[in-house]
Amino acid sequence: MNRDKIKIYSEISANRKKVWDYYTNPEHIVNWNFASEDWCCPKAENDLQIGGTYKARMKAKDGSFGFDFEAVYKEINPLESFSYGFENRNIQVRFEEMGKKTKVMIEFDPESENPMEMQKNGWQSILDNFKKYVESNK
Repeated sequence: MNRDKIKIYSEISANRKKVWDYYTNPEHIVNWNFASEDWCCPKAENDLQIGGTYKARMKAKDGSFGFDFEAVYKEINPLESFSYGFENRNIQVRFEEMGKKTKVMIEFDPESENPMEMQKNGWQSILDNFKKYVESNK
């Protein structure tokens, strides 16, 4: 099946080193890795090396639903980009320094169960939450 990739991005008012750290460090991931305030990320692990595993638990705060996200790193260029994959899907994350801002660009293969627009909006909400978290921690 030939599927179009979904692309999202955000410009964050912070330097690339801080943005990379907040995006990849589990102590920060648990504070932003959810799409809405009624969800949370109670646990995250990140073995940031080729062949290493990224794991995050995401769940509704009311306990009604939850799932584990797990992916294996395929490529890592520190402070610039990384890619990982899961279930025959690939995700590429790039960090571009733009003066006093950093542009985070994510491109990923969609899954087939939900409409592409729904997937794009969900991932964009998580990235927007990440932006809010980074910018609120000066």
